[in-house]
Amino acid sequence: MFVLRPTVAGHPRVVWLRPNRALDKRGLRRLIIGLSALALATAAFGAWQGNVFAPFFALLEAFVLGFALGAAWRAGDRGERIAIGPDTLEVRLLPGRRVRRFQTYWVRIGLAPGEGRQRLLITSHGNELEIGAFLGEEERVEVSRKLMVLLSEVMDQSRR
Repeated sequence: MFVLRPTVAGHPRVVWLRPNRALDKRGLRRLIIGLSALALATAAFGAWQGNVFAPFFALLEAFVLGFALGAAWRAGDRGERIAIGPDTLEVRLLPGRRVRRFQTYWVRIGLAPGEGRQRLLITSHGNELEIGAFLGEEERVEVSRKLMVLLSEVMDQSRR
């Protein structure tokens, strides 16, 4: 998913890239509780039938499932903030403070084949940075087109 922030005079154009999430935190909690309740109910039935180890394994499954789903959900916190100004294009990798800067005039944005999918690359002076690796194929193509349009708009404004 990508979001283009509205233009504010005197500030750089900003594009946010984020992975798509199917659930919010409340929905994730409900899913984990529901699946754990189902596993524990099935284990209780198994214990009633004579399988005394079923509740232990159901609890173990509930903890592992909760941990795995939580880790997958937290991976959705990552993202990229791309700010396009008249002099620099800045990519901030989130979460964290890693920032890559490129000179706007020399930046090239393009799609390159690699690893069974197209990669969206920002290149300048021999440096390259892949962005939007978590996006779908169509979204990467759309982001590359939008970034090229934004770069040309910024360059046209700086020439005036």
